[in-house]
Amino acid sequence: MKLLIIQPKLEKHIEQLEAELKNNPDVDVVIFPEGYLNENVKKACDLAKRYNTILIGGHKRLQERPKDRVIVINRMGEIILDRVKYSTTSFVVVEGLKIGHILCDELMVQGIKGEEYNDVDLIVHPIGVGMFSNEQFEEWITEAAKIAIKYKTMVIGTSHADGLFGDTGISIPIAYCIDKDGSVVFISENDVRARILNFETKEVLVLSEGLILQD
Repeated sequence: MKLLIIQPKLEKHIEQLEAELKNNPDVDVVIFPEGYLNENVKKACDLAKRYNTILIGGHKRLQERPKDRVIVINRMGEIILDRVKYSTTSFVVVEGLKIGHILCDELMVQGIKGEEYNDVDLIVHPIGVGMFSNEQFEEWITEAAKIAIKYKTMVIGTSHADGLFGDTGISIPIAYCIDKDGSVVFISENDVRARILNFETKEVLVLSEGLILQD
């Protein structure tokens, strides 16, 4: 299974997602940041069906609090997981993989919350904006590795390429993959190129202006 991890810019619509799907027709899954879809869920469902691709990330319901939610859309364009932030961690089986979510600062606030975490294959960690310091960057990577080891699962996280953390004026884009033994598959710091991960072999390809580079 090929997973495409993207770090799009914040946008009202989801043109970047559509472009990635068009340019990478052989991927099985696209992972994107917290809130990226905004309220474009129907369009995302249409894209998933059109490009026969699973979509995993976050969306917003702007009139609700908390407004951020996790989402998993299958190849048929059906929403198979939709959970509000800070609620009990939900898991769903997608094409034989048991997948769950940690949404942004849930990583630090609550980690895995609930009892359905046995035999998890993958935890996806959609992040909103980048980190506000190198110390926070290291702290979140360290915590993700602890979760990977504790639950014996791969953890993949990704943030937007832009956007500031609060009023700090700082944002360090982050994307990473930690294997179930806590080892690093890749860590992207201040490098917003998309990456394709082969879930079985752990091979990572970095996409750059239409070229594929070995990581």
